Amino acid sequence: MCGIVGLFLKDKALEPQLGTLLSDMLITMTDRGPDSAGIAIYGRIADGKAKVTVQSAEPGADFAGLDRDLIKAGVPAAITVKNTHAVIEIDASALGNIRTVLEDIRPAVRIMGSGESIEIFKETGLPKDVVARFEVRAMGGTHGIGHTRMATESAVTTLGAHPFSTGADQCLVHNGSLSNHNNLRRELVHEGMTFETQNDSEVAAAYLTAEMAKGKDLGEALTGALDDLDGFFTFVVGTKSGFGVVRDPIACKPAVMAETDQYVAFGSEYRALVNLPGIETARVWEPEPATVYFWDHEKAA
Repeated sequence: MCGIVGLFLKDKALEPQLGTLLSDMLITMTDRGPDSAGIAIYGRIADGKAKVTVQSAEPGADFAGLDRDLIKAGVPAAITVKNTHAVIEIDASALGNIRTVLEDIRPAVRIMGSGESIEIFKETGLPKDVVARFEVRAMGGTHGIGHTRMATESAVTTLGAHPFSTGADQCLVHNGSLSNHNNLRRELVHEGMTFETQNDSEVAAAYLTAEMAKGKDLGEALTGALDDLDGFFTFVVGTKSGFGVVRDPIACKPAVMAETDQYVAFGSEYRALVNLPGIETARVWEPEPATVYFWDHEKAA
């Protein structure tokens, strides 16, 4: 039993409020998963720039002088430290090499997510504490997803928390359990994917990344997941400009959605949505089993 929330903004006037709205939605879901929590925020894109969110168990040591060491390694960067995480802004051209550089100069640092717009913050602890330590309420953006976890099959660690990001500007949160993740992980490793954990949800994220690398959009990749993933799942997924939801054919995990002219929202339960602006006139529905819901800022809804 985990709690998932998501918010895709259509109205740019709401973008400064994204962090606050998403934080309140996630905190409402605390009793669905008290061991760890995380949020992915998609912000506005700066031309020619990319962002890498990293985490350290010893941020005082690992983040001190990191900007200087990156310059020495040929990667000029601006760094914003937020508690155990830091957001590294670099030229987009350096994104493909940044993991190798960080492994060399800061081997204990772990990448939470990277891309042109995504920032991911996740840690063990309650949603209210995770939101506060990373100042999520002050963040604006176009869309975001969040997760509060009750671990059932893997360790309670920062890396085991959601969202999982396995591709640039991609991330996934999951409520449920996959039964074929070990076989699928082996297939994806053979295709060149790498994994940080034994979590089945990371396999789902990597599957979508691999499918989109073949030229599929998010909606098409989620459609393929209905055939290729076995088990119980509700996924909410983000890309640079998109937001998708899918439930398995049995759909035993709770889910509710709402849509207005201003936004599309997802919650594991309706109470996660009750304080959104205009919710009283929203179209509210339970997403159908084995049905893909997909919105994209660059395409028609």
